[in-house]
Amino acid sequence: MSLYLSVAIIVLIFVVIFQIAKASEYVSILKGEEASRQQNNKINGFLMVAFLVLGFVGIYICNKAYYGKTQMAQGAASIQGEKVDEMLFVTLVITGIVFVITQVLLFWFAYKYQEDKNRKVFFFAHSTKLELIWTAIPAIALTILVVFGLRNWFFFTGEPPKNAMVVEVTGKQFGWIFRYPGKDAIFGKKYYKNIDPATNSVGIIWDDKYAQDDILTEQTMYVVKGTPVKLIIGSRDVIHDVGLTHFRLKMDAVPGIPTTMWFTPIYTTKEMREKTGNPNFAYEISCDQMCGNGHYSMKGVIEVVDQEEYDLWMAKQKPQYFTAFPEKDPSAVPVAKADSTAKATTAKM
Repeated sequence: MSLYLSVAIIVLIFVVIFQIAKASEYVSILKGEEASRQQNNKINGFLMVAFLVLGFVGIYICNKAYYGKTQMAQGAASIQGEKVDEMLFVTLVITGIVFVITQVLLFWFAYKYQEDKNRKVFFFAHSTKLELIWTAIPAIALTILVVFGLRNWFFFTGEPPKNAMVVEVTGKQFGWIFRYPGKDAIFGKKYYKNIDPATNSVGIIWDDKYAQDDILTEQTMYVVKGTPVKLIIGSRDVIHDVGLTHFRLKMDAVPGIPTTMWFTPIYTTKEMREKTGNPNFAYEISCDQMCGNGHYSMKGVIEVVDQEEYDLWMAKQKPQYFTAFPEKDPSAVPVAKADSTAKATTAKM
């Protein structure tokens, strides 16, 4: 029913517009083409000013209604993100000032310089001074913005501090795999032909001694508040994109070509839940590159915790090597030994 009503309203609007156009055509015939044009010119001039005012009122209302629902209102959750927000704010101020000035002049001139029999048109074909002004000023402003952007880009993708923790992020259709180096703080080697979805999801070479204490998790990454985190990003199938909206960062995940970036979280997940008033808040890692029919579901979670919580979580993790070779896990009790121990205990009883 609502669909038919919507179609009927749209058709009615077109009919009304058509009738107004026809009526305007009849009026121009009755009044004369020149008189009708002059009248329409005055009406259009007034409508230009009205549209300008209504447009700015609409911008104010939309900003008032929706700004609080954006992540800008929450603030960035990383030191790097604060720099991005600062750069965005500067860009908005500069472009906003230019926008207001140009739009006011555009619509005001349309009203002020409407057709007038008593006004003589002034025409000039060239002005070197004006061309220098409208070329040089935008070029200088854009150059400054680009320099700020490049400076931040080289900062985010450069080498992190020496105390940074390192996490390898691998995208797959349709999820995320996170690898942490073990106690040796060195990632083991990997080879794509070794990938086994059940026991070796990133293709680790088990003969490498540095690989035997690496820890793998899926969908949830743990990082520490106040500690720089370097991400080594890759993909095992198609191009993905690591999107960290709350931290204001993103980076492509390309098969065979590792990319890197780093950031420093400034709020734990618990602190952000209190700050936002949302008990279900979670830092999200999303795929910002269309990667297939399951792209919409490719969402992970970043848990930002303090150092004590991270150490406790890490202590509970088991190296992936023992998942691939459970018989080599020193914490696992062999079945035969367990049976013999049980029988000996029973016999003594």
